[in-house]
Amino acid sequence: MTSRSCAQPGCSAASEPDAPVALCGAHLAAAAEWVGEASGVTEPLPAPCVACGSRLGVTYRSGRLCAVCEWRFGDVADGELAPPRVDVVYYLRFGERIKIGTTANPRQRFAQLRFDELLAFERGDRAVEQARHRQFAAWREGGEWFTASPSLVDHVALVAAGHPDPWALYARWRSEALALRVS
Repeated sequence: MTSRSCAQPGCSAASEPDAPVALCGAHLAAAAEWVGEASGVTEPLPAPCVACGSRLGVTYRSGRLCAVCEWRFGDVADGELAPPRVDVVYYLRFGERIKIGTTANPRQRFAQLRFDELLAFERGDRAVEQARHRQFAAWREGGEWFTASPSLVDHVALVAAGHPDPWALYARWRSEALALRVS
């Protein structure tokens, strides 16, 4: 294997043999730093995010953001204010049935329920929940439980599309509500 010279003008060092571009180690490091500043570097936060509790952040030249909810690390929420209310319509699977319900406190609500899997969150209150109940009324089994019909399963998949973790989406909504209240 023949060694190549660094492609950076004026640099006479040998390029790194496995690098995708002919740059020496110093110039590869400089390029990586530049990309990190422009695109952000994912790394642990020094302390949990005040909005969602995540420890994962993205560092930019301008500062750090929570990787989950995008709260600016270091911004302080007003501790005297109650947490923001974020109403969600939730979809829970239990066997071959799906529950369509609503809550402003999903963790507390789910502690009261028996289910196999949280399928999705949809931003909305009782009006949205009632619209979903009417939409899928033909498959209602009683209360808020519905047969997992193809149309309901498709709807849940559409609501969940692009959001593999419903809790991360909920954390983002709470962070947005908190940021709107603080600004």
